[in-house]
Amino acid sequence: MRVDVVTIFPEYLAPLELSLIGRARRAGLIDVVVHDLRDFTHDRHRTVDDAPMGGGPGMVMRPEPWGEALEHVLATGRAALGAGATPVLVVPAPSGDPFRQATARELAEGDWFVVACGRYEGIDERVLVDAARIMPVRPISLGDYVLNGGEVAALVVVEAVGRLLPGVLGNAGSLEEESHEGGLLEYPVYTRPATWRGLDVPPVLLSGHHGEVRRWRRDEQLRRTARRRPDLVAALDPATLDRRDLEVLAELGWVPGREGGLTRRLGPGGPAVAD
Repeated sequence: MRVDVVTIFPEYLAPLELSLIGRARRAGLIDVVVHDLRDFTHDRHRTVDDAPMGGGPGMVMRPEPWGEALEHVLATGRAALGAGATPVLVVPAPSGDPFRQATARELAEGDWFVVACGRYEGIDERVLVDAARIMPVRPISLGDYVLNGGEVAALVVVEAVGRLLPGVLGNAGSLEEESHEGGLLEYPVYTRPATWRGLDVPPVLLSGHHGEVRRWRRDEQLRRTARRRPDLVAALDPATLDRRDLEVLAELGWVPGREGGLTRRLGPGGPAVAD
């Protein structure tokens, strides 16, 4: 897979040389190419921003350097991958669609994406409109908050996608039981010693009974998700749940709804309400 990142702070992407992603880069599993947006300016101050049209606070990133930068990225990427290659342009922004595990999987199924790291009040909207003539454009948001720029999001997206690529993780099976796989959060994990500061590992994990361990982990996934992310529980399809799943959720006040999905009761015996 190839990933291009365009930024005014190339050094910000240095952590991608570390850990599993760094090892994957050295093994040729993922090629991360970082471009300095200022290389595509033509004034001695290397200006990339200007005042917003219509007035207002802050500065907006100018379209000219972005246009040239994306043209360069397309040319170099196609030289490496083939003339018909087309990337997905990922644009981190608070106004973007939520970045989820499903989004990471979709990007991992492709062979090339580009991250455009905005700064200040954002990138001139015409850049996205122009880019959409050539490639899919996906504005994404890490959450309901504002960052100083897109570099943090670029690090997140590259790691979330990169770790899904074959060969990047030492134990690919661990992907199957992580949070957000199958719509649930991950179960609690423990290691030795069995007792620490008066706290014991759940006995079932010491039993050696693999079937009971699997069931306990599934139950804990359901309980943790219901406590921390009720929105995920509401989105579950009851048809994909077994009898024990439904029993655990019923204990927590969740029951199948009349029109599909799960609904939460207001209280013991009370009416169910959709979330």
